[in-house]
Amino acid sequence: MRFAGWYLKIAVGGAAIGAAMELFMIHTGFYEKVTVLESEKRAWESSPEAQAMREALNPWHKRDEKEKK
Repeated sequence: MRFAGWYLKIAVGGAAIGAAMELFMIHTGFYEKVTVLESEKRAWESSPEAQAMREALNPWHKRDEKEKK
């Protein structure tokens, strides 16, 4: 336990830096922006255009499903 003070300083410093980052993200509206972006991404991924693009990029998609069955 020779370096307990050193480890305690590192732990407190890391916690302070993490708290500062969280406060910055809260004050800048980061979480609200990410929530909106994620919902738009999920809406687009479930659209027919995205499904068609996914199937076009993977021509073996149907074959892989048949082999699994």
